[in-house]
This record gives sequence, structure tokens and C-alpha cells, in this order.
Amino acid sequence: MWTFFVENSYRYSKKQLVLAAALEHNGTNGQLVRSIKENIIDRPYDFLRILIPSLLYLVQNSLLYVAISNLTAPLFQVTYQCKLLTTAIVSVVMLQRRYSAKQWVCLTALGFGVAIVVLGAREENKGEKENKEEEVDAANAQNLLLGLSAVTVACLCSAFAGVYFEKVLKRPTSDGGEARAPVSMWMRNVQMAFFSICIALINMMRETDRGYTGESDEGNNPIVKPFMHGFTGWAYIVVMLQAGGGLLVAAVIKYADNVLKGMATGVSVVTATFFSTFLFGTTLSFQFALGAAIILVSVYLFSNDVPAMCGGVPKKSKGEDENEMKQILPK
Repeated sequence: MWTFFVENSYRYSKKQLVLAAALEHNGTNGQLVRSIKENIIDRPYDFLRILIPSLLYLVQNSLLYVAISNLTAPLFQVTYQCKLLTTAIVSVVMLQRRYSAKQWVCLTALGFGVAIVVLGAREENKGEKENKEEEVDAANAQNLLLGLSAVTVACLCSAFAGVYFEKVLKRPTSDGGEARAPVSMWMRNVQMAFFSICIALINMMRETDRGYTGESDEGNNPIVKPFMHGFTGWAYIVVMLQAGGGLLVAAVIKYADNVLKGMATGVSVVTATFFSTFLFGTTLSFQFALGAAIILVSVYLFSNDVPAMCGGVPKKSKGEDENEMKQILPK
């Protein structure tokens, strides 16, 4: 599993590097080489700043494997939703943002809503996998403290990496003491993809246990799985979708923020589960409907006032409007 993750990360980062470079080439009217020279070769220290979120994402992904191995699926899904709150807290600390009490409640409710939806989907297959899970639990002892510690640190890494990348995207940079416009979003993606490829290559070189294909060679020796073993056409399609999704995430961070990105992720969970009913015949339960309602209401109320019929205040004072985050979603 870890080997597949490393190889998939390598392919994903490579595709993202190519797509980001193509968009930067288009955005600079064919001056990609000049942009690389100005933003990477001539400014190496600014280039190295992107190494920080790349390393944080690596630590996050590694810790998620530890958390999944030491926590039950329901407990992991619920605790991992804390990343929404950690992202908001880090945004307050690093970007001096302010959120109202209503927005904090919406973030908390959104996390619970996502957990309810995911747990509802898993509950459908619980009966079929119950015996297998008991065998796995008996064979692999779980450490609750280790799992909770891993998922907590993973949430913090995700929050710091996302908010730091947002700060780098939006804040002006300095050049010889003089402020200059922020580096383009596509060039920042080129830089991050480059570091991600380097990290993936290092991990692949460190990987010794690649597993076996189940077949034997002429000398009756087991054949070790080659590089990119198991990658079919569908796997490459998934990698391309992930690469494109990574660029879309960068666009959301650039023109909105990390908290809104987390809320959009919650809506995507509902959407994906809903469409799975047509593609895979998934049965939607009351638990899914409850979680979906919580998510959608939380997303709406986060950027809109509570309706007057529900006891909401129709208009806020001027001082409160200046301190709170401006409305992003349309009414």
C-alpha cells in the first residue's frame, strides 16, 4: 500500500508539474523559460519557501497511514474532520482573520455532518465485512493513543501547509527590499510539484519491500513487483483528475481561502455519495440525508445571515462587519 502511494504521488506530481507549466506558458504569452529564470533561478530563497508546505503534506500523508492503522474507521473519520477547525484557527493566527461565533458553530457542524455522511456510507457494507474486520483486528493490535496523536498532528500539518501556501500565494514578495507582485499561481504550483517529485523519488529509493507479483521466473524465484505495477488506463485517468484537482484547489486558495476549500470538500462528499446511487447502486439512508442537510445548511449559514424567520438579526452593526470575514457565497 505504501509503495503504491509513493508511486501514485510521483505520477500525480509529474502530471501536475506538466499542467502547471503549460498554464504558466499560456499565462506569460510563451515566456515560460523567462518566468522560471525570474522566479526560481534568480530567487532561490523564495523558491525554497515552497519546500515547507511540500514537507508538511508529506508528513500529513504518512501520519494518516499510521492513524488508519491504529483507529477504527468510524473514529478516524470523525477525528479527521477536526482539520476544518484547525485550519480556521491557523488562519486566525497566521492571517489575522476573524470569524463570528456563528461561523465557528457552522465549521463544527460541518465536520460532524461530513462524519455522519461518511459513516452512513460505511454502515451499508458493515454486515458484509464484519467477519473480515474481526480477523484483521485480531491480527493487528491497534494503539488508540498513537492513532489519535497521529490524526491530530496530521490535522495540524494540513492546516499549516494550506494556510502557509495561501499566504505565499496572496502576500507580496520582496526583491532587494522592494515589494513586488506575488508570484503567479501556476508558477507556485510548478515549484510545489517539483519538490513533491523530489520527495517521491527519495521515498521510492528508500523503499525496499516492494512485494511480489505472485508469479515466478525461470529459476522458480518470485518476481518482484516492477515500478508502476498495477497502473492501468483507469489509474492514469485518476491521476490526471487528481492533478487537475490540485490546480483547482490552488485556484480556490488564491481567490477564496482554505476554510472555504474545506467547506467545498464537505459538499463534494455529499455530491459524490449521491451520484454513487446511479453509478454503483448505493442506497441512501436517513443517516446520509441528515448529514447532507447539516453540511448544506452549515455552508449556507457560514457566509450568509440567519434568516429573520429563524430569529436571525437582519443587519449587523458596522463594527462587526469590519471584523468578520466578508461574504463569499452568493445569497
